[in-house]
Amino acid sequence: MDTKRLFRSKADRVIAGVCGGVADYFVIDPVLVRILFVLTAIFGAGFIIYLVLWIMMPEPPYKFE
Repeated sequence: MDTKRLFRSKADRVIAGVCGGVADYFVIDPVLVRILFVLTAIFGAGFIIYLVLWIMMPEPPYKFE
């Protein structure tokens, strides 16, 4: 059984790979996730959520070469 896990992205990262990892998990465009985080940072607690995810989300156990 293939279980889906949430990891930070190593291939699609701008700062920490959080948005790329969330986009990979939900199979959506990472630009949409980045826009959502920017909007929530302006109008809410998006920056805090991003920092918490940065700390809590592990990097994938494999390496991209």
